[in-house]
Amino acid sequence: MWNFCPSVGAAYLFVVLFALTTIVHTAQAIIYRKLYCWVIVVSGLIQFVTYIFRILSILNPASYADYAGWFVLILIAPLWTNAFVYMIMGRMVWNFTDDARVLKTRPWNFGMIFVTLDIIAFVIQVYGAAQAAGNNVAYDVEMQGLHIYMGGVGLQQLFVLVFIVCAIVFHIKIVRQKRLDAKKASLLLYVLYACLALITMRIIFRLCEYSQGLTSTIPLHEAYQYCLDSLPMLIALVLLNIVHPGRLMPGKDSDMPSRKQRKNLNMYTKPTRPTDDMALGNC
Repeated sequence: MWNFCPSVGAAYLFVVLFALTTIVHTAQAIIYRKLYCWVIVVSGLIQFVTYIFRILSILNPASYADYAGWFVLILIAPLWTNAFVYMIMGRMVWNFTDDARVLKTRPWNFGMIFVTLDIIAFVIQVYGAAQAAGNNVAYDVEMQGLHIYMGGVGLQQLFVLVFIVCAIVFHIKIVRQKRLDAKKASLLLYVLYACLALITMRIIFRLCEYSQGLTSTIPLHEAYQYCLDSLPMLIALVLLNIVHPGRLMPGKDSDMPSRKQRKNLNMYTKPTRPTDDMALGNC
């Protein structure tokens, strides 16, 4: 299944690295009691399983199942990190704005919109990657799968760009509010910018990789895949370990209100939370 001799040592290294960051994310989700952090745990877990399949494929180069497993998983794993960034932003709107709005959109709607768009891109990429990885399929079918996958990747990047515009509007808003927690919000926002930049780097690499179809020479040099795909995604996971949203938005008061609680909220104002009262008291 391989057109070159891949490094099993590099694959083992990334198995260990993704395992470590995933374990830390799991522990942080438990310590900070943030259920939504299961998304980033799944992202790290998929990356870990990706390299398990890569190792199995290197050790059993004739196995189509092992090769297809790593090929498909490595293409879709970053979408979970992308979705987690969207979820964090929704919670930041709830925690760090006075009216719990950005561009006249409530935080739960803001997060839901972008996560839904991410799921659409996810489905398209999975379908295309699975078709391109098919065994004993015609060249035209493989190329069609690659084109579908690249379309999904391009769509993902479009959603990222729209999200960045919304994030900048949010950033301007929290700076103008001059709240006591503005620095904390800005720190987390810069981490989200960095994660999106890393995701964009990976998207550009994937588009370049398959721009020439199956005849591209880029897949024959695994250093590109490690440096421009797996390493950026690993850095994004580690950044979210270091600046964890659960640490900067702690406690139950920072959680999104339930659907029942949302019905009791005023359409135009946000109720004062205990953390706001404490901040004002300290001031």
